[in-house]
Amino acid sequence: MKINGNAIRPGNVVEHKGRLWRAVRIQHTQPGKGGAYLQVELKDIRDGTKLNERFRSSESVERVRLDQKPYQYLFADGEMLTFMDNESYEQITLNQDLVGEPMRFLQDGMEVTIESYEGEPISVMLPDTVVMEIAEADPVVKGQTASSSYKPAVLENGTRTMVPPHIEAGTRVVVNTADGSYVERAKD
Repeated sequence: MKINGNAIRPGNVVEHKGRLWRAVRIQHTQPGKGGAYLQVELKDIRDGTKLNERFRSSESVERVRLDQKPYQYLFADGEMLTFMDNESYEQITLNQDLVGEPMRFLQDGMEVTIESYEGEPISVMLPDTVVMEIAEADPVVKGQTASSSYKPAVLENGTRTMVPPHIEAGTRVVVNTADGSYVERAKD
């Protein structure tokens, strides 16, 4: 589907120069001389290379629709991950590179969304947040609670994060899968 050059939004997948790109960051720029344009940071879906491109409102780009389907994560075998289709119970095996950085938050039985283009899986998206247990946390320093401060802690998967002073080892917390930051104490 063709869209206007300045209608690109972060997360959109576009076909540009014969490749598929995901818009990571956009910035509208209106120089004093000449027409306005949209500065877009694009990331190649297949190999991860980045490209900065300018799109004017007079240009049009091809926006790609990806098929999204829910899958359940089953297990890892080396660098290969096995997922099961929730409807047909078919299993597919994908390289862990399709998950990327959030791979450390992947848990057995987790519901994920696999995006595919023309039948070929191109990315695995984890839920926005995940519940994890704090493995170790630094003790609270007296007087530290007077201002809003955070202390370092280690999650059960070995990831370091910053948590409020009242969180101790053994506490279950909600963590953002995109950057590993503390969201809130788990309500379970």
